[in-house]
Amino acid sequence: MRFWRRRPAESQPAAPATNVAPPTDEERAEIHEQTGRAVERTRRGIFGRISSLFERADFDESLWDELEEILIGADAGLETTTAILDRVRKRVKQEGVKQSARVRELLREELITILEEPTAEPPAWARPDAPSPLVILVVGVNGAGKTTTIAKMAHAFKRDGATVVLGAADTFRAAATDQLKVWGERVGVRVVAHQPGADPGAVAFDTLAAAESSRADVVIIDTAGRLHTKSNLMEELKKINRVIQRKDPTAPHETLLVLDATTGQNGLAQARTFTGAVGVTGIVLAKLDGTARGGIAFAIAHDLRLPVRFIGTGERMDDLAPFDAAEFVDSLLA
Repeated sequence: MRFWRRRPAESQPAAPATNVAPPTDEERAEIHEQTGRAVERTRRGIFGRISSLFERADFDESLWDELEEILIGADAGLETTTAILDRVRKRVKQEGVKQSARVRELLREELITILEEPTAEPPAWARPDAPSPLVILVVGVNGAGKTTTIAKMAHAFKRDGATVVLGAADTFRAAATDQLKVWGERVGVRVVAHQPGADPGAVAFDTLAAAESSRADVVIIDTAGRLHTKSNLMEELKKINRVIQRKDPTAPHETLLVLDATTGQNGLAQARTFTGAVGVTGIVLAKLDGTARGGIAFAIAHDLRLPVRFIGTGERMDDLAPFDAAEFVDSLLA
């Protein structure tokens, strides 16, 4: 599937930012396959009980409580679950619906709507007028899968024809730089790094300079896996952001927070803190294939008003899929 669209030639006017080519049939099939694999545990777990609720012909009041229990159990959260069911109840009442099949369809529509509401425009890398170089800052706590996600993104962008440069701005751990260098060699992309303990802002600045001199298309900057409770580390993230903006006032064009999907509702506290510090623009749900808590995607979209940009679907280099709300919901309800 295509993650990156080549920037139009300078002689040609750029298309409007919202005019993004839809996925091809082949890309759509791949998104469907990867999404289904990613949510398999959630579907087989508590979310799978939804199907049994709609097996009877009529849907009565006694089933609302069970539906609420299922959504909360899948980590959609109480506030989000209440909002979803209130919307469905309202439409059921307005239409005078009794048939289970129609209630299921209304639930499907509202689940998709919840996920799509934060997506006002496509991600920067999917726009025909994407800046060059496109700068992506990646943040997240230790163990969330951040470095692996960066490698998968770099692989996807390179596969689509983009020239990619990685910045190893996680100088807090010497192993983090080494890990990114190993991934860079595997993917075949340049990694800009300094010595352990170096100023992360300086690494970010040099990464942008290297991308500029080599006319790279995409820059992805790694950051330390800082605990969201450590205010001094959050301040360091803000500094990296300021350094990037001194080099390019419009950057970073995307700030992605990598969340470990297996942490469920605990990820919301992380997201709130990171958003306050560096203005997160989207979420990557890593390790989604390893949890039955896939309902966290609904809480992220509703409570935080942040779009999910990618989902981790496995351990292979190609196991990263663009998030598609309809595919996600249909896979859960399958």
